[in-house]
Amino acid sequence: MNKVLDVRPKCAGILEVELADGRRGEFDVRPFMVSDFFRELQDEAYFNQVRIFFGGVGWPNGQDLGPDTISQTRQERAIGIAGFPPPIRALM
Repeated sequence: MNKVLDVRPKCAGILEVELADGRRGEFDVRPFMVSDFFRELQDEAYFNQVRIFFGGVGWPNGQDLGPDTISQTRQERAIGIAGFPPPIRALM
């Protein structure tokens, strides 16, 4: 199982994540924010309180997303390592 090693809020509803397998990318939380459980994440100050939580990401009031969800739906970006092809951009 992959794990989130680093997470940073970028802008409203978007997280920058780094996974244990070395991949990095943006994770769009906005599709989840329409549900009652995640609605509180629409408040940018609250959204910015994201932290690593059991290998995924989580917020103070219990909202969380597992590493498998993040790994499968984020958009990868090239890290710029010579000799390696750019990562595949995941469809959202």
